[in-house]
Amino acid sequence: MIATRRLAAILAADVAGYSRLIGANEEGTLGQLKALRAEIIDPKIVEHHGRIVKTTGDGLLVEFASVVDALRCAAEIQNAMAKGNAEIAAEKRIEFRIGINVGDIVIEDGDIFGDGVNVAARLEGLADPGGISVSARVQEDVAGKLDLTFEDLGEQSLKNIARPVRVYRVSNAAVQSPSPVAPSALPLPDKPSIAVLPFQNMSGDPEQEYFADGMVEEIITALSRIRWLFVIARNSTFTYKGRSVDVKQVGRELRVRYVLEGSVRKVGQRVRIATQLIDATIGNHVWAERYDRPLADIFAVQDEITERVVGAIEPELYAAEHLRSQRKLPESLDAWECVIRALSCITQSSLAGYNEAEALCRRAITVSPNYGQAHSLLSWRCFCGALTGRAMSPVSLQKQRGRPGRPSPSTSVIRGRT
Repeated sequence: MIATRRLAAILAADVAGYSRLIGANEEGTLGQLKALRAEIIDPKIVEHHGRIVKTTGDGLLVEFASVVDALRCAAEIQNAMAKGNAEIAAEKRIEFRIGINVGDIVIEDGDIFGDGVNVAARLEGLADPGGISVSARVQEDVAGKLDLTFEDLGEQSLKNIARPVRVYRVSNAAVQSPSPVAPSALPLPDKPSIAVLPFQNMSGDPEQEYFADGMVEEIITALSRIRWLFVIARNSTFTYKGRSVDVKQVGRELRVRYVLEGSVRKVGQRVRIATQLIDATIGNHVWAERYDRPLADIFAVQDEITERVVGAIEPELYAAEHLRSQRKLPESLDAWECVIRALSCITQSSLAGYNEAEALCRRAITVSPNYGQAHSLLSWRCFCGALTGRAMSPVSLQKQRGRPGRPSPSTSVIRGRT
C-alpha cells in the first residue's frame, strides 16, 4: 500500500505509574483498565470522531481530524477519570497522562508516523498524572474555542526532536494535577530499592544523547542482576527524562529508597561522568563521585559505579556479592555504540528509524562478530520484516500477536534477556 500524508491532531496517552500498579495487583489493574476503556475512553473517542491507531498494555495513540475535537475529548476523559478516582485510594488509582500535537503525518497500512506523532508522545511524557500537555500550535488553534486555560511551560528540548517545542499545560476546574501522594501511601519494598534516572547529556550535542542513555541502560542491567536489590525498570525511570523533578517525589512515586542521578560529558576520546546517590526518603546525599576517563575505560567505569552504589546501600552484603557484569562485553566500543544508537532509532517509531537500526546492528556485528546484543536486535528486526514485508514497531508487533504489554526489544535486549 502506498503511504499518504495528511495534517492531523495526534493524541498520545498512557497510564502513570503502570509498572507500580501491575506489580501491586496485576489482575486487578488489568481489569480496571479494561473497564475504563470500555466505559469512558473508547466511547469518548468515538463521540469526538477520533480513530484509535494502536494500543499498548497501558496506552494508546489516537488520530483526530480536528484539534478542537482532540482536546475536548482529552479534557472530558480526564474529567470523568477524576470523578471516578475520587472514591479510590491514591495508590490504587489509574491516571492517564495525555499529550496532544498537530502536525503532518505519514499513513501506511493504518499506522501513522512522523515528527507530529513523535512530538505527541514526548508531550505525553511531560504531562502530570491526570493532566494534559499540548504544543503551542494546539494552544493557538483552540484559543477561545474551549473553556480551558493554558499554563506556558516554555520551550522544551524533547528526545529525538531536532527543534525545541513550546509546551503548555492544560487546566480547568477538573483537569488539574492531583494532590501529592503522602509518603506513607506507598510503602517501600522489604529489600533495598533503587531507581536510576536518565543521565543528563552535558556534551551540547544532541547526537550524544544515546551515549548518556546507554550508560544508564548498562548500570540498570548490572544492578538488576543483584538478587537482593529491587531495581525499577528502565521504562518507568525514563518517563522522567528531560523533566526537572523532586527526588523525594520520585521516591514516593516509584516506591524506592534510593535514587541515582548523574550527567555525562563526552569530548573527543574522553568522557566525564558525574553521579550522585540520594536517599529519597529524606533527600540526603549518600555519596557523589566524578569520573574522568579515556573512552576505552567506559565499561570499567560502569562497573565501578555499580559497585559504589551497592556498597553504599548494603555494606554488609557488599563483600559477599561479586558485582562484575557477567555479560560478555563486545571487543570494541564502536560496536557497543552502534547497538545503543540502534535502540535509540527504534524508539523513534519510524520506518527510517528501523532501517537505520538494522544498518547499525550489521555494522556492530562486522566490528564485533560475537556481540550477542547486536545479533539479537538484528534478529528481531529481520523477524518483523519477514512477517510484514516492512519495518514494524514493537507496538504493532504486539497488536498482531495479540499480546498487549509484551516488552519491546528496546527493553528486553538491553536488559540481557536475549
